[in-house]
Parts: sequence; C-alpha cells; structure tokens
Amino acid sequence: MNTLLIACGALAREVMAVLKLNRLDYDLACLPAELHNTPARIPAAVRERIRTARDTHDRILVLYGDCGTGGELDRVLTEENVERLSGPHCYAMFRGVEAFLEEADADPTCFYLTDYLARHFDRLVVAGLGLDRHPELLPDYFGAYTKVVYFAQTDDPDLRRRAAEAAARLGLPLEVRETGYGELASFLAAA
Repeated sequence: MNTLLIACGALAREVMAVLKLNRLDYDLACLPAELHNTPARIPAAVRERIRTARDTHDRILVLYGDCGTGGELDRVLTEENVERLSGPHCYAMFRGVEAFLEEADADPTCFYLTDYLARHFDRLVVAGLGLDRHPELLPDYFGAYTKVVYFAQTDDPDLRRRAAEAAARLGLPLEVRETGYGELASFLAAA
C-alpha cells in the first residue's frame, strides 16, 4: 500500500526519525510550519495536498493537531475521508494527549517548547513577535507564564542548551521532560 503522510513542517525531523526507527516506507509531504501563524489557512492547504495525492497514493494520513483551526481541519478531513493524529497540537502529541490536557489544566501558566521550537526560538518567537526590536513587549507577551516546559524528543545537549537560553531570555525557569516521540511514534507504528 502506497501511503502519504501530510505533516506540519515543524514535525519533519521527528517524522523522519520515527520512520527510520520503525523501518517504515511512507512518503512524506510537509507543509510550511509558518502556517501556524495563520491557522485558518491550514485546512485548505491540507485539503489541496490531499487532492493532489489522490491519484498517486492508496492511503493518506495527516500529522497535524487541530493547531488552532477551531475544528475546521477535522471538518476537511471528514469530508476527504482522511485520518489524522489525535490531539489539539504537537505538545499534546509528544506528551500524550490525556497527560498533557490534565497537566495543562492543573498549571495553565507554562510556556512549552519542543525540539523544533528550541532549535528555532530566536526566529519564531523572538523575531516573530518583534522582541528583537521591542524587548519592552516581553512582559506583555510572557508576563503570565511561570515556567518554560521543554518536551525533549531527543537527548541532544545542544537543544537542551538552546531551551535553557530560551527560558533565560524569557526570565523563566526551565523544566525538561523527556517525551521522546510520544503518540507520533505509536500512531505511525499502528498505521
């Protein structure tokens, strides 16, 4: 069976690693991670990619959470009869949806990082929010947070250093939780 995985570009390394670890031979198409800045565009982009793949793939799976689409991604996937990884976003996917939701409800003041966000913190958060040009906005954006929680997919000292630098930049303590690939790995293995 010829399977296509349509994934968020922020998950590309992790998806490739899981495929390699499990010796899975799936095709991978990643949409730009920047779609998260305009989540209303995610459903249409996913639908377009599904439709261009129908002639060349027997099965299509989507590796996105809802990612701020307000249920629109699920509506598109229902219409297209395509399954996706469960959960609201990649933080929940890596931690485990039930565990993440329980912990987030118990402490909603956490700012989360993944390997991808630790790697690209300066570009996505600092420059993306304009903090490099307007550092006085830091308390407006991050004043309600009490800590940074880094869900580490890999045991990478450079990424741990980057996560620590990100937390320091925000003036928050860092908590590291080794999650591995979480439900991404189990979803792909079961597929």
